[in-house]
Amino acid sequence: MDHMDGPRDTLRKSIAKIALNEDRTECGIEGLHLYRKNKPTEPHSGIYPPCICLAVQGAKRAVLENIEYVYDIQHYLITPVNLPTIVQVVEASPEVPYLGFVLDLDLRVLSELLLDSDLPQAQAQKSGHAMATGKVTHELINAFQRLIDLMDKPKDIPILAPMIKREIFYRMLTGEHCAHLRHMATAGSQGNRIARAIDWLRDNFAEPLRIDDLAARVNMSTSTFHHHFKTLTAMSPLQYQKWLRLNEARRLMLNEERDATTAALEVGYESPSQFSREYSRLFGNSPLRDVKLLRQTVSV
Repeated sequence: MDHMDGPRDTLRKSIAKIALNEDRTECGIEGLHLYRKNKPTEPHSGIYPPCICLAVQGAKRAVLENIEYVYDIQHYLITPVNLPTIVQVVEASPEVPYLGFVLDLDLRVLSELLLDSDLPQAQAQKSGHAMATGKVTHELINAFQRLIDLMDKPKDIPILAPMIKREIFYRMLTGEHCAHLRHMATAGSQGNRIARAIDWLRDNFAEPLRIDDLAARVNMSTSTFHHHFKTLTAMSPLQYQKWLRLNEARRLMLNEERDATTAALEVGYESPSQFSREYSRLFGNSPLRDVKLLRQTVSV
C-alpha cells in the first residue's frame, strides 16, 4: 500500500464533503477553488491563470498547442503565467466523480520567498513551456489538507491561510520544477519580463499590437522577446493576442448576447470576415453556429 494512500483519501473525503455541486465551489479561502464533475467533459478552450492544480479523484488534461499535460491523484499541474489551453476532464462518473482544486499562484509572494529564504541552489533545467506537471508529495498533501481544514474554523482563515499558502509556494520553489519557477519569479529575469508582457497583453488585447513596442516595454530586444515568449507559451505574441480576442468575443456573444460583428469590433477586429475565418479555425464552427451549440449544451 502506498504510504500516501491514507492522506490522499482523507483529502478526497474533505473535498467531496464541500464540493457538492458540479463545476466550481468557492470555499471562503482567497485563491482556492474546488471542482467537481460527474462525467467526462468535451474539450473547451480557457485560460489557465498562474496556479497549482491537483486532482484527488479522476483526471483532467490540459493541451498547450500540441503538448498534453495530464494531472491526477499522483501528479499536479503548475503554470506561473496566464496560458491559453484546451482543457478536458477525462476521468469522471456519477459514482466516482472528478474532484480537484486550484490554488492561485502569487508571483509576488514567490518573489518575497526568494528574497527572504536561504534556498538551496536549484539545479539547472532546460528552458521550456511555462506549464508543467510534477509528482505530488506527502508534504504537499499535508499542507493542502491543513488549508482545507481551515474551512471548519473560519475565524482562523485570515491568519493561517496566508501562512499555509506560503508553505505550499515554498514547496514549489524547492520541488522538481523549482529552477523554472524561480526564474519566473525573479525580478528582472527574462521569464519575469515575459510574465509582465503577458499581463499587459491580457489587459490590452483589443489594442493594435506592435511587437517592437511590447518588447521595449519589458526592456528586451525584439528577437530575444519573441524567442522567449514562444518558448514559454508555445505561441507567438500575435497568436496569443488572437486567442485572447477570439475567446473574449465568444464570451460576449454567449453571455452578453452581442452579435458576431459587434463582438468582433469590441475585441479589436476591423474585418468581420477575418474574424469569422479565425473564429471558425479555432472553435471548429462559425460564430453563430458555435454559440447556438453552446447554448443548447447549457440548456441540456
